[in-house]
Amino acid sequence: MHNDDETLKDASDDSEHGGVSRRDFLKISGISVAVPLVAGPKTVMAAGQEVPVHGPGKVPMEFAINGKSYKANLEPRVTLLDALRDQFELTGAKRVCDRAECGACTVLMDGKTVYACSVLAIEAQHKPITTIESLMQVGNLHPVQQAFVENDASQCGFCTPGFVVSCKAFLEQHPHPTPEDIRRGLSGNLCRCGTYEGIRKAIAQVAQKGA
Repeated sequence: MHNDDETLKDASDDSEHGGVSRRDFLKISGISVAVPLVAGPKTVMAAGQEVPVHGPGKVPMEFAINGKSYKANLEPRVTLLDALRDQFELTGAKRVCDRAECGACTVLMDGKTVYACSVLAIEAQHKPITTIESLMQVGNLHPVQQAFVENDASQCGFCTPGFVVSCKAFLEQHPHPTPEDIRRGLSGNLCRCGTYEGIRKAIAQVAQKGA
């Protein structure tokens, strides 16, 4: 009479009982993790058998960024932030939290503010994208950028590009904001250095000049 533990062990180790044993499954899973995702199916040897490994490969993508066309072959999992920084060398949008919490990677897409770290590049194709790089024109700072300088609204600078882009979009929608409008409108951006007072003054200054 077989011991129950031995029976379970034999069943788990013998692939004939269920097609693929638990041990073989773990081998295959380990290989799947170790093998890079590639375009098209690829086979690897596992438990003496060829096992297909599938994964999203790179596909051609095209973007409209700051009025220019950009093309690249990217995996579908690549974010817009990674595409901007790693593929197109547009490093103004910063990678800080990478979890849609701080706003340092804010850009405009279709005229609306978005966190670039939370938008897949493949979803941003053919939509007009504006980054901090495009705000300075012919050597002249954008009014929001100039106001940030004059009101000492930045310290370490990591949050600044996201704030400037958010401020630009905010002022276009609220050209005459109240202090409460400003607090609420920029609630999606965080500054670890605590320069909120300078940022609020910068926005108020631009709004006053534009009146």
